[in-house]
Amino acid sequence: MVISVHDVHEAAKRIAPYVKQTPVMTSEKFNQFVGADVFFKCENFQHVGAFKARGAMNAVFALSDEDASYGVVAHSSGNHAAALCLAARNRGISARIVMPENSNKVKIAQVRELGGQIEFCIPTAQAREQAAAAIVEETGARLIHPFNDAHVIAGQGSVALELLSEVSGLDAILAPVGGGGLMSGCALTAKAIKPDIFTCGAEPKEVNDAARSLRSGQLQGNVTTNSIADGLRGDLGQMAFDILKKHLDELVEVSEANIVAAMRFIWSDLKIIIEPSSAVAIAALMAERSRIKGDRIGVVITGGNVDLDELPW
Repeated sequence: MVISVHDVHEAAKRIAPYVKQTPVMTSEKFNQFVGADVFFKCENFQHVGAFKARGAMNAVFALSDEDASYGVVAHSSGNHAAALCLAARNRGISARIVMPENSNKVKIAQVRELGGQIEFCIPTAQAREQAAAAIVEETGARLIHPFNDAHVIAGQGSVALELLSEVSGLDAILAPVGGGGLMSGCALTAKAIKPDIFTCGAEPKEVNDAARSLRSGQLQGNVTTNSIADGLRGDLGQMAFDILKKHLDELVEVSEANIVAAMRFIWSDLKIIIEPSSAVAIAALMAERSRIKGDRIGVVITGGNVDLDELPW
């Protein structure tokens, strides 16, 4: 399915009753540090504490009544899982979730609180997909992929749609890249609205499948999950890859140390909680400012679900 900015506008209308318009924050100290005016789109204040609520709501409420009656299923390390459970609860249907056994315990608890039925698996993409497929075969539930789904990508694109309406004259937009649903949705939306805007993704060097895929022109997977950014450990999806090849201007890889430093900076300066995955785009701006064009830069803070007993410092 080809996704257009029209689909993003339709998604924004569909999910409006169920998601928050999140705030934009600024920091004079951060602006001085990077030499630009930076606008943080705070999706950590979204329902379930992450942007994932947007894509999940759009996918669930786009289902026909017949399809929805069988419930939904997903495989996710956490934020998409919680978002899908919330969307399912809002529509009055069941949600079954496959989660890697090393998932963040805060995110596991959140899924349970929202009524999701969890099935754990070993932390590999193949194991996740096989377990979810078995549930689909057994129950007839509709699989809502965390990022390789057109409705999910369109829903995530509403982040950029909202940000561009809140902040005028943006030169660039940055977001982390894991499965790629957020960055692809934001990139295609931003380019449709403002063709000269600079679109930049960021990912950990330890799980840099998107960078390797874009360099080689062939979709590649991760060979390790060794990153503090648990939300970015999944492989880049085919739909997102196709979109990013057309609409992404730059992709920056960042070290684990820089991720922790960025996370700590935002906690200390903005006085808000962000999770490691959110810090990746911020780390890219802090460490690689010369690769990012423009003086007015929008950065998506993707989520704030953190295990406070396992802080990296």
